[in-house]
Amino acid sequence: MFDGMPQRDVVSWNSMLAGYAFNGFVYYALELFWEMQTAGVEPSEYTYSMVASFVQCANHGRQIHARVIRSGMNAHNVVLGNSLIDMYGKLGLVDYAHAVFMTMENINIISWNSLISGLYNSWRSQCALEQFTTMRHVGQSPDEFTVSLMLTICCNLQQVEKGEQLFCLSTKMGFLSNAIVASAIIDLFSQCNRLEDSVQFFDKVDEWDIALCNSMISSYICHDQWEVALNLFLLVLREGLKPTEFTLSSVLGAVSFHLAEQGNQLHSLVIKTGLESDVVLASSLLDMYNRVGLVNSSMKVFLHMVARDLISWNSMIVGFTRNGKVIEALGLFAKLLQVGLPPDRITLYAVLQACNYGGFFTEGLATFSCMEEAYAIIPGEEHYTCVLNLLSQYGKLQEIVDVVETMPYEPNYGMWELMLRLCSLHVDLELMEEVVGKMIEVDPQSSAPYLVLAREYEMRGRWEGIVRVRMAMKEGGVRKKVGCSWIGINNHVFTFREDQLQYHGGEDVYVVLSLLTWVMERQDPWQDGYLG
Repeated sequence: MFDGMPQRDVVSWNSMLAGYAFNGFVYYALELFWEMQTAGVEPSEYTYSMVASFVQCANHGRQIHARVIRSGMNAHNVVLGNSLIDMYGKLGLVDYAHAVFMTMENINIISWNSLISGLYNSWRSQCALEQFTTMRHVGQSPDEFTVSLMLTICCNLQQVEKGEQLFCLSTKMGFLSNAIVASAIIDLFSQCNRLEDSVQFFDKVDEWDIALCNSMISSYICHDQWEVALNLFLLVLREGLKPTEFTLSSVLGAVSFHLAEQGNQLHSLVIKTGLESDVVLASSLLDMYNRVGLVNSSMKVFLHMVARDLISWNSMIVGFTRNGKVIEALGLFAKLLQVGLPPDRITLYAVLQACNYGGFFTEGLATFSCMEEAYAIIPGEEHYTCVLNLLSQYGKLQEIVDVVETMPYEPNYGMWELMLRLCSLHVDLELMEEVVGKMIEVDPQSSAPYLVLAREYEMRGRWEGIVRVRMAMKEGGVRKKVGCSWIGINNHVFTFREDQLQYHGGEDVYVVLSLLTWVMERQDPWQDGYLG
């Protein structure tokens, strides 16, 4: 219809531009904008404002700004000026955004919000905080967007005192009823390690909103209170609030190994709400099933995904690796390469882990060696750790020393620990003492290097060495860490520590264990056919 119009005024061109932009055809919209000027139609202020909203290239943004200046529109039109500030902020050109801001004759709250948002998105949170202070000094009142944004900035800067001032300002201006502001307050207190204040504020809210509940659920999960998060989710459902993709994704992250049944129920809820096609939510399902050890269920989700991005592939490869299915992990990696998706650092780390767990020495070293050349990925500390683990399985002490000396990172505690183990196997006491010194530098409170060195001294009859180790532990306040194990029964986790009886039913457990030991000692294994 547009092409068939005998005469096309600026309104017609604007309508066509808006249609392209609304449907995501940004390239065609820009082409139409240049064509519009070639046809001799002068863009209006609305045209420039609209084009500035979808520009994705800095050069295009500057060109449009230059045309605005030539047209003489920029100094007096607030909407157009705000659009230019927002455009430069999104492009990361905050100095240009500030220059536009300073040349505007009239400034409103949207102007301030656009400038502060641009600074925040360009990782200049401190400057954003200073601009907010200036805004208050010149007498400009904030709106709900300003306050929620500033609360987020205070959260990132860990400036809880300024956040509390914003909380008081929100109370004074009546902004607490706004769900976005309330959610930002919960996030602020939670991420500044004041979860109790988040809970206290949440409990005082008269009417729940799904965004508010999402923030509270996420806060509980960040503080490892998974069961409380799940209980709040159940209350959300009882209140009749419809969970969003974010809600379900957060709650799936709270499912641990002893709550696998709840994970299945959440999966059913995802299907019931019609959100199973969401890529992020599907990836959360993959992570949940992999975390609780149900990799077959995870693979079913993976195979039914409409679109599989690299995150989905990585989740599945990592899941196979962590659950001991290393052959499947390497096979899935091969399929990833076949479909043409380039692997990233996480992918290759999972592959190296699979080679490590499976003892695939040649494949692991080959993958590590070709990371830069084949995939343009510089090996990170985690990749070096996998290779060192692989070398340690085959007792390659000298090769490990060579890698540690040549890698572009300072060795971490785990790397030194690998070398310590091999030093013990190779009976290299001199190197062991050097490694123990490095481990103590990295983690002075770890008892492991002290104990290993003391054991080696004991085996060689070096009693003065044992005394030195014990004195060093005493002077450094180092204590032996107590090992423990967990078991989940009926949605409860029971902890067994190495140095004490279990507090709940522990005596009964050890009585039964003693009885079993007594029966086994009295039993003749040859007579009853247990052996042979």
